[in-house]
Amino acid sequence: MELNPLDTEQIGIQTLEKSLMKTQSKRSLKIGLPKETSNDERRVSLTPGGVSILVANGHEIYLEKNAGIDGHFSDEEYAEAGAEIAYSAEELFNQSEMIVKVAPPTLAEQEWMQPNQILVSALHLGHTRYEFLNKLIEKGVCAIGYEFIKGDDNEFPIVRMMHEITGSMAVQIATHYLENSSDGQGIMLGGISGVPPASVVILGAGITGEYAARTALGYGAQVFVMDDDLAALRRLENALDRRIITATTNHHYLMKAMGFADVVIGAAMKEGERAPCWVTEEMVQIMKPGSVVVDAVIDQGGCIATSEPTTHSNPVFRKYDVLHYCVPNIPSNVARTATQALNNVLVPYLLELGDSGNIKECLWKNSALRNGTYIYKNHLTKKSLANLFDIPYREIEMLIASQI
Repeated sequence: MELNPLDTEQIGIQTLEKSLMKTQSKRSLKIGLPKETSNDERRVSLTPGGVSILVANGHEIYLEKNAGIDGHFSDEEYAEAGAEIAYSAEELFNQSEMIVKVAPPTLAEQEWMQPNQILVSALHLGHTRYEFLNKLIEKGVCAIGYEFIKGDDNEFPIVRMMHEITGSMAVQIATHYLENSSDGQGIMLGGISGVPPASVVILGAGITGEYAARTALGYGAQVFVMDDDLAALRRLENALDRRIITATTNHHYLMKAMGFADVVIGAAMKEGERAPCWVTEEMVQIMKPGSVVVDAVIDQGGCIATSEPTTHSNPVFRKYDVLHYCVPNIPSNVARTATQALNNVLVPYLLELGDSGNIKECLWKNSALRNGTYIYKNHLTKKSLANLFDIPYREIEMLIASQI
């Protein structure tokens, strides 16, 4: 097949297929891909290319009708890749041993889940409820959360990939809301000759903060990054060739930063925990009229006191004359890119699940999926969730070793 050298999508899929096409699958998994119905979620977990790899390894894929439509992946493409199209979500849940989705299951989907079914999805820690966890525990579901999957290199591959998208998109969004058409200040992020650029304050020097800083620098903005971790600030300064200004997140520096910021990107978070709230309501009150806040960690609870979750269909609200954009699932607005990125991380894990004789064997061998498991054999396995909801928990290693 002749490829356009600029067609990175085809090249990426071809490379993935070449390296992953055949493994030693011990069992055939029945994997269900439901259509997302919550919070304007537009992504799907696997591309047709990913489906073809799994089918080639003997697995059965059920796709709910139109599940990939927002990413411009048609049912015909999935059918050609070997997926069977299911015409209702309930039918798909009944047929599948494993459910792979983006958002946590809705109330209806929780009811359809079955004992020993495997759930692989995001958890959205900032919006997780006791009732949700308790339902999955009672059902006997084995639940693996994207936020917890951590490899031997201590990286969170799915979180990192989505944070790269979120950081880049946060600046792109802020640029739009600074314009007059969005009732903003009417300024360009990068300025022009003789006119200074906008000031972008980024809270958090992690992956989201780094990609927000890279994008803002690309626009030509003046970029300030704040964090309570000096090592993270040093790393980011070196990575960006000291083109950013850094400061610790003490009260004095935060008050000064909020006073001059045209854009504030909230990117402060700790993996597997709720986001720390660094910016108080008082700090927001002193911001410039028409300035923009993008709380990119609102799905983890948010790091700005005035933030409240919004949706893609109604993304902004104004408080103290500051425009707030607080959509929890920013990557879903670039559904095709986000689906392709998610597919590339997920397919190897799904193949690993198929290569193992059962889920217990897989979790014992694969530390990333073991780290990602938050419910196993009717027990919560994450201390952070247990502390948050006052639910007893047991270590996943103990559960596996005890033959429960």
